[in-house]
Amino acid sequence: MLRKTIIFAVCAVSSASLPGLYQKHQARVLGLMGLEQGADAAQAPVISASPAPGENGITGRRVELAADGRGHFNGDFRLNGRTVPAMIDTGASVVALNRSTARRLGISPAQADFRHEVSTANGSTRGAAVTIDRLQIGRIDLEKVQAIVLDDKALSGTLIGMSFLGRLGKYQVENGRLLLEQ
Repeated sequence: MLRKTIIFAVCAVSSASLPGLYQKHQARVLGLMGLEQGADAAQAPVISASPAPGENGITGRRVELAADGRGHFNGDFRLNGRTVPAMIDTGASVVALNRSTARRLGISPAQADFRHEVSTANGSTRGAAVTIDRLQIGRIDLEKVQAIVLDDKALSGTLIGMSFLGRLGKYQVENGRLLLEQ
């Protein structure tokens, strides 16, 4: 049990660190791969029209989310085919759901599954590790995304963490907009 928890923690920290390391050393990584820094950008599809301020733009396998008044990025995601409003949280190792939302998605962990100690902004609690079969926003579509279910009192909404973001080709914030790209 302890071994699984340690492995899970190491995987979570590693997946959270990789995008930052890549962005910090992008030129070196591309050089090692034999690519020029501009080569990827030239092949990437370009969003043809920018959405009006305050709107979210969804084009191809790229999605742009505008920051809300508090600077948070929220969007309507589809989890197991159901629309769920969620907030992007780069500080969350995995996607986090409360029990009520998990039930709507057909995910009902048993009480005995709530054995993982989880640190949240509201303190420590126990969570149940689960897998979301399919998580989508726009045409970005990932299967088998790791998540954790928390009690409703520990989490009021849904957080999209690094188990989703870390599997994207790119995510970046610029001028109050978050770009997600698969």
